[in-house]
Formats: sequence, structure tokens, C-alpha cells
Amino acid sequence: MRPLLSATTLRRSLSYTRACAERSGGGVLRVLGLESSCDDTAAAIVSSDGRILAETNVHQHSVHEQHGGIVPGLAANHHLRNMPLVVHDTLKKAGMQMSDVDAVAVTRGPGLPASLSVCVAAGKTLAAAHAKPLIGVHHMEAHALMARMGSDVRFPFLCLLISGGHTLSLVVHGVNQYTMVGTTRDDSVGEAFDKVARELQIPWLGSQVGGGAGPALERLAREGDPLRFALPVPMDKADSARSPDFSFSGLKTRIKRMREQRLFDPAVRRDQADVAAAFQLAATKHLRKKTALAFARAREMGVDVSCLVASGGVASNLAVRECLQQLAASNSVDLVCPPPSLCTDNGVMIAWAGIERLQMGLLDPYTIDFIQRWPLEDLKAMGYRPRASSFEE
Repeated sequence: MRPLLSATTLRRSLSYTRACAERSGGGVLRVLGLESSCDDTAAAIVSSDGRILAETNVHQHSVHEQHGGIVPGLAANHHLRNMPLVVHDTLKKAGMQMSDVDAVAVTRGPGLPASLSVCVAAGKTLAAAHAKPLIGVHHMEAHALMARMGSDVRFPFLCLLISGGHTLSLVVHGVNQYTMVGTTRDDSVGEAFDKVARELQIPWLGSQVGGGAGPALERLAREGDPLRFALPVPMDKADSARSPDFSFSGLKTRIKRMREQRLFDPAVRRDQADVAAAFQLAATKHLRKKTALAFARAREMGVDVSCLVASGGVASNLAVRECLQQLAASNSVDLVCPPPSLCTDNGVMIAWAGIERLQMGLLDPYTIDFIQRWPLEDLKAMGYRPRASSFEE
């Protein structure tokens, strides 16, 4: 694969990074990251040596539970209310001012447009007002790179991104360089967990970390018998079995029809737990089978991956982790997952991705806008180049 940066641009990037490090003192960069792509309002300050200097994350579980899912307008309104205080609290926890920050990183996309506009506007304003470099971060790149913070994960690696908005497998060649292997043909795995939880009438978990519908289903599934209700593993027929893509809509629909046919009673806890366990088992088997195909595709590409990284909210599911651990071992690599609190959306991952990009000089101008739909593979095609300042167009 052709290098992302030429020798000349690499020299410019290294020179720029050294200048930032010298300004910060001690050769360590410190980046403020802002996230509001869905329903979490988050900020964090992270250093280039992998330390979390401060973080704040305000969830909206209680706001959206009564609606059975995320309401975009409500999410955006709460971001507008929460973002100023989230940034203030994060700086205060770190004992820092904006003058102590080397750059500002913001989630640029993909995500809910109204929600994205909040962190993009906040980040652009903070960065420009204090003449700080601005880094627009791809949300999925942030999830993919999170496992590298404070670890020895090296490129290239295979990554499984599993969340409420995305389900995809990809080869991570380096910062800004990705090859998509498989993606969902319909619902994401996180969306399926949430919708099945709604069919089962499972109350959301309200904790700040690990809350919501999906984690509530996971907790209930621990009580259940996964074999009582036999559910098919998606895409297991001849015409789709060899594809590395994912599909969860059929599994979700199957459970909806079971409820309509009164094959189980969502008011009975045993029925709830058994269906939850059966769904989780089928979904986990599907993830394992398609990720195994992704390993095979990577080998066909001639890529020797260093490890399997699983990130995104569903990567905090213990049953999913156990299954992927077995798969990684069978491919003679380690499974690497961020801590559960850093699998869900957070400001730390945005700040860390900002550091990775800052070290390569990949800044954005202050004129950027959010991108609602943004395939990860498009990053390289966008022609990023090292900049000396975000004032450059």
C-alpha cells in the first residue's frame, strides 16, 4: 500500500508536532475532545502519553426511554443545554484553561445532524477564539483508534465496530487508512438489541455508564435459557453465508412475530429472560461467523493483522467479548477492547483520535461543517494534508 504521507510532508508533520509539544511543555500534547453525535454530551482532555486528564459525560437515558428510542430534536436541545457546562467542568477537573490545551478535536460525523452541529459549532468557536488547531474527527475512526491509547496495539489490525449506529469490520492500516470488509445490510447490532428490548418491555438501565436498553437486555439474558426458543443465525443460507456482511433485521422481526403470535408473554420475567438469552446467542454467533470471514478476507489481501480490536457500545457486552476472545485465539492473535466505559460514545476517544491526527499534522480549517453520512473509507480520498494552522483553507 502506498504511504499516506510523502517524506516531505512527514518532515513538515513532525516539525509541526514538535512545535506543539514545545508549546505545551515537557513534550506532551494535550487535546480537548468534544462529542455529541447522538445522545451523549461529552468532553475530555487527554495527553499524548495516554493519560486521561479529565472527562465529563452526560447521558440522556431518562429523556428518551419513554419514547422507546432516541428522539433527534430532544437530543439536540439537551446537547445545547449541556455542552457549555460539560466543557467548563472538564477544564475545571483538569485544573486547566484553554491556554493550556494544544488543540481541540470534535466529532464531525457521522451522526444525527442536529446533534453533530452542537459539538462542531462549540469546537470551532473554542479553537478559533483561542487560536488552537482544530481536528474534525470521524466518529468511527475514534472508536477504532481508542484501543491504541496507552497500549502497544500496532498497525495493521482487524477492527470490529459494533454500536447502536454501526456494525462493520475493517482493516486498519494506519491513521486515515481503512479498508472496509463487511458492513450491515440493514440494522446495526446495537439497534437490534435496543428494539428487541422494547419488544420484551425491558426497562432501560439508567446508570451513567452502561445504561440504556441494550445493556438491560444483556443483564436479563444472564437469567435466561438460550435454548428454550430456537432462533436462526442470520445469513446462514448458501447465498449469503460466505459474505462478511451483517444483518439483524430478520432476527428482530422474528421476535416481533413471536410476540404477536403469543409464543411468549413479555409480562412474564422467565419468558423475557429466555427470549433475551436466545436473541443474544443468535446475534453473538452471527458476529463471530462474519468476523471469522473478515479474518479470512484480510489474509486474502495479504495483511497480517496484529490483533482483533472490538469497539463501540456493544463491545462492552460480556457474552460478545467472550465469543470474540475465542475467535481471536483461534486466529493466533489477541482480542483488544477498550474498558467498557470507553466503548460507548465518549469524549476520550475523540481527544485521542485528535492526538493521533495532530501528530501527523492532519488539521482542519475553522470553516468545516458536520458530515451526516460519512463512509470511513472516504477519509483517505478526502485528500487530507498536513497544515501549519487551522486558519489555512
